Amino acid sequence: MSRWENLEHKPAPLFAPVFGPLSGIRVLLNGTVVAAPFCATMMSDFGAEVIALERPKVGGDPARHQKPQIVEGDKHIGGGWVQNSRNKLSFALETNLNVPESKEIFLSLIKNSDVWIENMVWIDKLGITDEMLLEVNPKLVICHISGYGTTGFGGEQRHINRPGYDPLGQSESGWALLQGYPDLAPYYAQQYVGDYLTGLIAVNGILMAYMNAQKTGKGQRIDASLTESWMRVMDDNFVLWTMNQTLKHRQGIMQTAFQPAGVFECGDGGYINLGSYGKTAYNNVLKGFGIDSKKYSYEECSSSPEAVASPLGRELDGIFKKFFKDHTAQEAINICIDNKISAAHIKTAEEVYNEPHWRMRGDWVKYTDQTLNKEVEAFGVMPKLSETPGEVWRGAPALGQDTERILTDLLDYSASEIEALKGKGIID
Repeated sequence: MSRWENLEHKPAPLFAPVFGPLSGIRVLLNGTVVAAPFCATMMSDFGAEVIALERPKVGGDPARHQKPQIVEGDKHIGGGWVQNSRNKLSFALETNLNVPESKEIFLSLIKNSDVWIENMVWIDKLGITDEMLLEVNPKLVICHISGYGTTGFGGEQRHINRPGYDPLGQSESGWALLQGYPDLAPYYAQQYVGDYLTGLIAVNGILMAYMNAQKTGKGQRIDASLTESWMRVMDDNFVLWTMNQTLKHRQGIMQTAFQPAGVFECGDGGYINLGSYGKTAYNNVLKGFGIDSKKYSYEECSSSPEAVASPLGRELDGIFKKFFKDHTAQEAINICIDNKISAAHIKTAEEVYNEPHWRMRGDWVKYTDQTLNKEVEAFGVMPKLSETPGEVWRGAPALGQDTERILTDLLDYSASEIEALKGKGIID
């Protein structure tokens, strides 16, 4: 009989403090860089106890090594790691289950977990199957995050086997073709936004599956792909195609169907993003900017693509552009806010950080990063909950920081057993 079969299940939290609506859920993470780790972070920020498995031979999660780095003396760490790996425990483990010791540890962790999140794609090469894990823990919620989907949910194996990352998902979904200018090559969104989007969709699936497991005692598998996440937020594009054979096209930074709507450059080099869909909003903008709404009526200048493209519509566009050029970005946004015009100042990270509104909402938090052993400041927890708010109880862990503690307190390994594992490339 394997060791894990005799192991007593120990409920969470065993290592994390008690807080938030997800306290009592233990998450085991086999994921790197963004989508899967962010999914786990969204849960850990609200009380779930997250154990992140990191392969010691390769230096752990590659996010630790992304540049630019935050440096403190001879220590350094990636900024994304500092922001997104807080509230987690780091367990150094070679997750190749063809190694007997690794398999024993991994299955013991699975038995003690409520959720397993992975984005490794080719888990079969490591000797891991969903069937094996559900046999060990029938209530387990398994979440696979991939580029194009995973086996068991349909699709062609040649696509399932493709490596995937955010810009590829944007491209295959149809989303990227709509970004940029019509006379230039299509573009794609920066800052791993698709990975974060997929992580949020995965969290939704996990919580639904977890609720069902608590009611029925039966776990299940979740398949969240980058490409399908982008497909889900394509708004009306697919319905327009299936019903009208209409394809949308890139239009740059300005709307062509109504105005004023788009990005306007200001006199100080700053930018304002303004949108005013509908007659009421249109007239409100003209009133706020002191423009004659009788001469430039909604019907003649903004009610359709033809109106926007008309000589009078183009003349009005020139007035809007001159208005912004005659003002600094701060002056323009103040006029918009005072007149309840839907607009935003396109800001740098520095400007957002210094905005008093977000400070008053408590959006910046400080905690000690465990690699640097230094206090860092990062974006805080959201969404905000009135009764069971999230919190940051710990900075991102150093590689393998919690391995021995978890082996001892959760998996009942003795000091001599842990010592026997060392030097074999299993936990170090």
